[in-house]
Order: sequence, then C-alpha cells, then structure tokens
Amino acid sequence: MKKMIARLCGVLFLMPVAGYAADRGCFDMARWDAILSDIQTNAAAAGVNDATIRAVIKSPAFIPSIVKSDANQAEFKLTLDQYLARTISSTRITRGVDMAGQYPTMLGRVEAKYGVPRHVILAFWGLESNYGAVRARHKLADAFLTLIYEGRRETFFKKQLLSLMKTASKNNLDITQISGSWAGAMGHFQFIPTTLEQYGVDGNGDGKIDIIHSVGDAMFSAGNYLNKLGWDAHQRIVRRVELPADFDRSLLDGATKKSLSEWAAMGVRMPGGGDIPMADMTAGLVADLNQSAILAGDVASMATDAQSVDTDIAPRPVIVAYLTYPNFYRIKKWNSSNWYAIAVATLADALKQ
Repeated sequence: MKKMIARLCGVLFLMPVAGYAADRGCFDMARWDAILSDIQTNAAAAGVNDATIRAVIKSPAFIPSIVKSDANQAEFKLTLDQYLARTISSTRITRGVDMAGQYPTMLGRVEAKYGVPRHVILAFWGLESNYGAVRARHKLADAFLTLIYEGRRETFFKKQLLSLMKTASKNNLDITQISGSWAGAMGHFQFIPTTLEQYGVDGNGDGKIDIIHSVGDAMFSAGNYLNKLGWDAHQRIVRRVELPADFDRSLLDGATKKSLSEWAAMGVRMPGGGDIPMADMTAGLVADLNQSAILAGDVASMATDAQSVDTDIAPRPVIVAYLTYPNFYRIKKWNSSNWYAIAVATLADALKQ
C-alpha cells in the first residue's frame, strides 16, 4: 500500500490542490494512515461489521482526479431557457414514457404508499441519472477517503463514508462494489449516503436496501424521501405566468411569499392575460432576471414605437416568471437550485398521463 501511494508524490507535486498535499508538495503518508485508523475506530464503534471495515482499509486508493475535480468545479451560468433545453429533451421525455410503461406496477405501489405521483418519481429519475443510464465511475469508499485527505470538507466526507459503511454492513452489501460520482452521489436517484441511511427503503422485498442495482429500492427510497419532505400530490409545483414590465424584480427570488390573491393584485397573470387560479396557499415567484432584462429592453422599444402611432396601446407583459408553490420548496430540499426545481416540474408535466 505504501509503495503504491508513494508513486503519487510526483503527481501531487505537479498538481496544486487544497489541504496537506499542497502544503507539503508530496503525499503525507502519516496523515493517510491516521485517517484510516480513525475510520476503523469510528466504524467499529458504530457497529459496522469487520468485513466491511477490512474491505475499506485493506487496499485503499487515493484518486488524484477527484482532488482535481473538487478543486476546479466550474460554475456554469446558464439562462433558464438554456438549462431547460439541456435537461428536458424530447429523448428524455420519450424515455420517461417508456419507463412508465416498463414499471407501471412499481410506480403504482410507490404512489399508493407515499402519495407521490408516478410522473414526479419519473421526473426525478430522469434528471438524476437519465433513468439509470448514467454509470458511476468511482468506488465510493476510495472517493470519500480521497476527499477526506484533501481536507476541504473533511468532516462532511467522514460522515458520508461512515454512513456508507453502516448501510453496507446492515444490508450485507460488498462496499467495494458500491460506485458513485466523484462527490459521493449514487444510484438511480443519486442519493448521498446520509440521505440513503435516513430514507432508504427495501422496495423489492429481498431484505436489503440497494439503490444501485434495484430499481424498486431506488423508487421506494425516492418516494419515501419526498413523502417525508411533505409532498402534496394535490398541488402543482410551479405555474408559468407573466408580469407587467414595471414589476418589482426584487420579489422574484423565490424567497418572498405572498397569497395568490396578493400576487394577482400586483399584476401576476396567466400567459395571455387571464387570471391565475386561486387557492388558499402562499407562493413565491422565480424568474430569470438576465433573460427578463433582455426581453424588457426589446419590448420597451416596441412599446415606444407603438405608442408613437396609437397612444391607447398598453405595454404587454414582458417578464416571464414562475409561481412557486409549496412542492417547489420541497424539491429545493433535495436540490437547492431554482432551475433544477423548475426542470423537475417541467419534465413531470411532460410525463403526466
């Protein structure tokens, strides 16, 4: 083990990374051994079986590419329309319809037990792993050990590794066969280990929870998670609306919530100008402000030209936004991105039958 890791010294010296490796220019074997010892002690105290502990510490691998990925995470700034174009393709919708036909009984069981409609489960599945088509690259135990060593979020990744070991031990799974993304997400719905430990469910009745190899376990776990988040099957997620050009854009952050009647009084309308449906609930508003600014400029120019001919022509609504209902905020506990939540809603609507 020491000889294998020693060869990484030159690689780390050439590749600046966070934590101890960057400070010393070489792999810190003492730190690595201390991490393994700490994991062994904590896992044993948590009741993890000896087989799982041995599997993690017997031949651990440090993965430099993971350190590089963590240190160089790109921040992509897409407009909402660009994001939706990337995530809600006709191919993804077609494949979702196919999956609905392939797993009607399982989806029905999830819906009956957890109150989460099948088109919602399918939407999460489609966005998270393209219905299981996305294959994991890394052995998760080694990925977590690498990220623990890197040190940027050491406490978080220690918690994830221990949780993974507990799940593997409890369900008699070979931890060396559990793979995931470099950051630790795994399975059809890309759960991290602590989420799996808290919400994982045996959906196929084999006495184990395996969200990587069992679609049933994955679907039931996703349904259970959304149910615990308070999913309401009788509510929409979002509604596309239009706002007047002079609408206060500081309210379009999703955090400001008002009753639907209050939003209507402020000029929120259905596309085309109709009244928004009323219900006894509060909602927020989310809009792509960059895109709206572009549209506002174009339409303001058009309105000025029009008014020079006929002063009775009123400016048409120029800000496209989304009313965000309570289920929207439940999705954000799964993934905090506004665009992600709107994408789930859009795909779910496309898959609703």
